[in-house]
Amino acid sequence: MISQFSFINSIATWWFSKRLSDLRLFIKNPVNTQEEQLHFLLEMATYTRFGKQYHFRQIKDIDSYQKAVPLQNYETLFPYIEAMIQGEPDVLWHGKVKWFAKSSGTTSSRSKFIPVTQEALELNHFQGGKDVIAFYLHNYPDSKLLQGKTLKLGGSKKLLKHREAYVGDLSAIMIDNLPFWANMVTVPEKKTALMSDWEEKLDKIIDEALRSNLTGLAGVPSWMLMFLKEVLHRTGKSHILEVWPQLEVFFHGGVSFTPYRDAYRKLFPSNEFHYMEIYNASEGFFALQDRKDTDDLLLMLNYGIFYEFIPMSDYQGIHSENVMALKDVEPDVNYAMVISTNSGLWRYIIGDTVRFTSVRPYRIKITGRTKHFINAFGEEVVIENADRAIDKAAHLTGAEIKEYTLAPIYMQTDKQGYHQWLIEFDKEPDDFEKFKKILDETLQQINSDYAAKRYKDMTMQTPVVVKARPGLFYEWLEKHDKLGGQNKVPRLQNDRQLIEELLQLNQKP
Repeated sequence: MISQFSFINSIATWWFSKRLSDLRLFIKNPVNTQEEQLHFLLEMATYTRFGKQYHFRQIKDIDSYQKAVPLQNYETLFPYIEAMIQGEPDVLWHGKVKWFAKSSGTTSSRSKFIPVTQEALELNHFQGGKDVIAFYLHNYPDSKLLQGKTLKLGGSKKLLKHREAYVGDLSAIMIDNLPFWANMVTVPEKKTALMSDWEEKLDKIIDEALRSNLTGLAGVPSWMLMFLKEVLHRTGKSHILEVWPQLEVFFHGGVSFTPYRDAYRKLFPSNEFHYMEIYNASEGFFALQDRKDTDDLLLMLNYGIFYEFIPMSDYQGIHSENVMALKDVEPDVNYAMVISTNSGLWRYIIGDTVRFTSVRPYRIKITGRTKHFINAFGEEVVIENADRAIDKAAHLTGAEIKEYTLAPIYMQTDKQGYHQWLIEFDKEPDDFEKFKKILDETLQQINSDYAAKRYKDMTMQTPVVVKARPGLFYEWLEKHDKLGGQNKVPRLQNDRQLIEELLQLNQKP
């Protein structure tokens, strides 16, 4: 007799085999796929206010699109978005838009309202979620993922009526639109997921999770780590597989997994536990890890998004002139990503930076943010560099990193400049001086610009590492109403505003 879960696995495998033909099509024909996506987007928005303003009917190809429509950021699109929130139809996308994902970003206190259309939900966010499962089952055909539930740790708050629209974080919008069966295979239940008090919600999520047979986890590594440690504290177990023996995978995104890798290895002391990265944001679902032997991400080209890329060496925000279509990108170049989407974001600079690891097919790694890098002395350090350096230093000194940020100390007339790191450890390094030395040397090994500026201390002195007191970054997030699974601590800053606030908080007993 075929069990219920074997039947579910069979259905999932059958669905994936059908889906695989579509995936192979865009992988084999990426340029054509992107051209088709652009034509579809333009056709759907031809008679919108934005489409009429920039003569979408006359646009025939990528080149004419780039000439007709200027680059956009949130500030330039805000008047259109404001009109959409007021209930005006056919502004950036056809018809009325009901949902807006509220995001304050990582540094700005000003809220952003990102439109989320029905097409974006179905053809982008939900399709991405299904493809993640499909690729996972393809890579691990003996998986029992569907025999249990997946814990989704998000930052959901209830959707609030704002003028003529509903506003909330993306996870709240998705929860509000999920089919009924999705709640049967996930934890927590909808009522718990939409609680606004993070600490009360965390307790209830743990209660529900401990009553469930978990086979999967999904969330941001930093917040999931906090959740899992609280589970161990409550249960008295030594590792998570003693709590949920059937757990087999963590679907993660939002921040780099690199600094947290060693901590997760201790929580899951099994080579059979898997990790799969996704690249999803309020603006769209962009990429996912399609192979189990590498950690780069397949750029999903058939989700209703048209991509362009600005080399960071030429980046001038919306005034950038060197903007490339997908066919022109090269591996190992740092690019700012530009998107046109089925939510009505047109040539929108999202703020993320990526580099291509492959162009056959197009695979990427997230390197950071256009505003989150340090170039105070010409060192051009990006988040990817910092993550790799801190990961190696922690690994070789037995340390465990909870959170970190860094900023420059600028040159004075009588002093050289340097980088100042503020690090909160879950476990301090065995040798603090060795930790700092490895951190500095690794950055020099992986970033030639940094190495040149560090040469004989001529431009930059040895970095300084300040230990953060326990709970510092959590307190900062709480102070700024950023508790929850979708909020992140900014890693790199060219100015000292953030780190000075944190250093002042760090002095409290």
